[in-house]
Amino acid sequence: MIQLSKEQIRETIARRAAQEFHEGDVVTLGIGLPTEVANYVSPSLNVLFHSENGLLGVGPKATFQTLDKAVTNAGGVHVETQEGAAFFDSELAFSMMRGGHVDATVLGALQVDSEGNLANWLVPNVFTPGMGGAMDLVVGAKKVIVVMEHTAKGQPKILQKCTLPLTAAKEVNLIITERCVIEVTPQGLLLKEINPLFSLEDILADTQADLIIPEDLCSAIGA
Repeated sequence: MIQLSKEQIRETIARRAAQEFHEGDVVTLGIGLPTEVANYVSPSLNVLFHSENGLLGVGPKATFQTLDKAVTNAGGVHVETQEGAAFFDSELAFSMMRGGHVDATVLGALQVDSEGNLANWLVPNVFTPGMGGAMDLVVGAKKVIVVMEHTAKGQPKILQKCTLPLTAAKEVNLIITERCVIEVTPQGLLLKEINPLFSLEDILADTQADLIIPEDLCSAIGA
């Protein structure tokens, strides 16, 4: 099995997630890895990125030349803005999320299971200030895309049943890791794509949940 660096893993996942958007989509990016997805969307695709701290029209990470200290995404990273960007307060930002105005949300996870349940906010015995906007993002968006490393400290993160406290139940639509793309269906978890750097055996060995494996399995993740 190929060993990728943290940087390679993050880029692979972000590049693949960027392929999930359509012309005119409004997309909310969660904190951390999800914010990097904006760096890989084609400039020709009209996608508006929404941030829960009050920005519609989030652009790529700011450079030294474009940095404005007053403009950040939800993770506090300085970003550029898209043409026509709008600034507003968190109340309106959350109203957009809760009101069904977001076409897709991309967020990280600690665990996802075979029913599309999501756990991404609490690790036992580790202090956390609260759930943040994750619950609103997941329930309000039309499509929920989880981006995460396939394992954590060698342990599977895609489980038959989540063991950590849930953020939301049966809301995840798509899981993207550095190894594969998995769709959550009524029949279970459908393996849609494999990164050619990994074998099917590599994926099955580190996935606790049962996977549905189609005959026409695609090998194109991160292309």
